[in-house]
Amino acid sequence: MLLANLIDIDHILASPVFDPTRCSIGFHLFHSYYAIGIYFFMLFIPKTRFVSIGLTLHILTDFIDCLWI
Repeated sequence: MLLANLIDIDHILASPVFDPTRCSIGFHLFHSYYAIGIYFFMLFIPKTRFVSIGLTLHILTDFIDCLWI
């Protein structure tokens, strides 16, 4: 589940790489709404369930960050 944090690699493609006022959800490639749908769908596949739980929790924590902006 710790490897689910590798989806933050898409932050390298952004300019600037880190912006404290930017919401990651919907901005970065692996944080797009399509990707979030795939992560949610993966919850129902037994072989990908643990990875999906980690990815979904990562997206939820990023969403909480968006609430503070």
